[in-house]
Amino acid sequence: MFEGIVTHAISPALADAAALLPHFTGSTRAGIIVAKAAADTVKRVCQELGGKSANILLPDVDLDSAVRGGIAACFINSGQSCDAATRMLVPRHLHDAALAIAADEANKQITGDPHDPNTVLGPLVSQTQFDKVQRLIKSGIDEGATLAAGGLGRPAGLNKGYYARPTVFGNVTRTMTIAVEEIFGPVLSILPYDSVAEAIEIANDTVYGLAAYIQGKDMAQVREVAAQMRAGSVYLNYPDSDFIAPFGGYKQSGNGREYADFALNDFLEIKGIVGYGD
Repeated sequence: MFEGIVTHAISPALADAAALLPHFTGSTRAGIIVAKAAADTVKRVCQELGGKSANILLPDVDLDSAVRGGIAACFINSGQSCDAATRMLVPRHLHDAALAIAADEANKQITGDPHDPNTVLGPLVSQTQFDKVQRLIKSGIDEGATLAAGGLGRPAGLNKGYYARPTVFGNVTRTMTIAVEEIFGPVLSILPYDSVAEAIEIANDTVYGLAAYIQGKDMAQVREVAAQMRAGSVYLNYPDSDFIAPFGGYKQSGNGREYADFALNDFLEIKGIVGYGD
């Protein structure tokens, strides 16, 4: 997530609502500041914060479509999405094939001017964010991950602006910095696993819990894995957006929910009225 807080004062009524229950979308670090500020007056807070979402590709998956779909799920908005599928978990025997497909798809992502209809990926939001993404790409290289696409610097032909190269790492381990920190840029980490149980363990081994993605043909197994994800939203086989389903995080990804009637619950108070009378 971006580091910082932006407050929009739209109307006195909304300002009053914010005074009763702060609602914040941003980085986990900024969310902690909001929660501490609310604690002095014992306010509840509703926050949608950072994420490090896993994308589990089960052994029976259609590898080509699942990996290419995973690139889209990771690189959306140039990777600047709190629920980006940044950790792709694949069976070890499929790792090298998945890495080759991911690199091929990443190299097809046209980065440039957002006004150009051919552009797929635009710039990052700021110099600070660009520098952070470069630092984390360098950490992936330094810590021994396999760089299959992209890397440091800007894409060819872009000599200025906050443009990052669409980057894919393979042979990533769960303790590497790129597998732990939220990058918030177009960087995919591919982690091999030896069993579905291990994939679930790796997916849940994070301080975040905003989203998880699962790809597979056996829907009984897909649903079984989904039930074990410690994430507020779980997406099966890249579905379309559903604004009736709740959206929000576990752990350090926040609290409260957005969308449909779930979004209203945080703003409601329960009142008990007890008494006698005709």
